Amino acid sequence: MPEFAAKLADFLESIAVKARALTVDRANRAIVIAGLGLPITVLALMAVVFLFMTIHGALAVPLGDAAAFGILTGLFGLAGALVWSKRSKESS
Repeated sequence: MPEFAAKLADFLESIAVKARALTVDRANRAIVIAGLGLPITVLALMAVVFLFMTIHGALAVPLGDAAAFGILTGLFGLAGALVWSKRSKESS
């Protein structure tokens, strides 16, 4: 009878470990990813905005405001055309 009690305890423990692995561990991983991913994303987007503001400011000094916007618009247009040309043809 003591063997049965030990086997039952081991069986119940293995079920608890499996249930925890299927629920709590996955939720923990998602929380960590969201908790670290959101601030990293916000900081990266802020860095990109400040980069473009700096580029615009550096171009606006010698060329003027309208020319700086024109050059940035052209660069964005070229980047968009490059990305458009590299797109997958299957998604149409």
